[in-house]
Amino acid sequence: MTDRAFAVVRAGALTSVQDRGRPGHAHLGVPRSGALDEPARDLANRLVGNPLGAAVLETTLSGCAVRPRCPVTVAVTGAPCRVTVDGRPAAWGAPVRVAAGAVLDVGSAADGVRSYLAFAGGVACEPVLGSRSTDLLSGLGPAPLTHGAVLPLGPVAGPPVYADVLPWQGPPRELVLRAGPGPRTDWFTARALRTLATAVYRVSPAGNRIGLRTEGPPLERAVDGELPSEGMVLGAVQVPPDGRPVVFLADHPTTGGYPVIAVVKERDLAAAAQAAPGTPLRFVLTDRR
Repeated sequence: MTDRAFAVVRAGALTSVQDRGRPGHAHLGVPRSGALDEPARDLANRLVGNPLGAAVLETTLSGCAVRPRCPVTVAVTGAPCRVTVDGRPAAWGAPVRVAAGAVLDVGSAADGVRSYLAFAGGVACEPVLGSRSTDLLSGLGPAPLTHGAVLPLGPVAGPPVYADVLPWQGPPRELVLRAGPGPRTDWFTARALRTLATAVYRVSPAGNRIGLRTEGPPLERAVDGELPSEGMVLGAVQVPPDGRPVVFLADHPTTGGYPVIAVVKERDLAAAAQAAPGTPLRFVLTDRR
């Protein structure tokens, strides 16, 4: 393997390779996937001089540690965390030069859930259907990081970018999700729609890259029985039998058999990716999809 690579020293709770994902393959049963917090991914790539489509590492809560085999410029964005190089403090949200053989440690999220680690040149594992993203649901793309794994890096595309101020909005203290009507609002009572629009839910610790689960009042069905499986989109608010809404994220299934009461605006999903368990959540319903 080329020296333009890095080895995994600490994999963390869940660290995966993510880029812009695989849009356009739902008819094949392949989810979109890609980074959950797209602005954080793009910012990390800008800081190291990468094109925005370059693949980065997405960590979950506990960070990760890697040892580059070559000198490389890196940047960490997303959930704020402690960054060190061989135990010495390094900048978060800025380009950092890491020597060959040094250990770069991205610490646990101090706030939020997911941090993003970009390398100059990008993570260059083999693309599948035009993307290097790890897809937890379908199993496409590289496996989540494991201790000792070695991943290649691509050629450097441009110089790093230094900035005094970053266009970054921190993790939400209260998650507000704007949502238009779903295709199955008529499967729910008027009381359920009022509940969805007025109740305060909380982000459940049971969520993952497939969906954000909620804790709160159940939504009452007006129609009993089963729904034939139908297509699902990013941001769909599906209501399983326990009545508590689930917001579908990037690795969501392309079809599902529970009714969708609403669809969250895509621009609000980055905040959903950073909402820690226990975060208060409100849905703001609009009359437009």
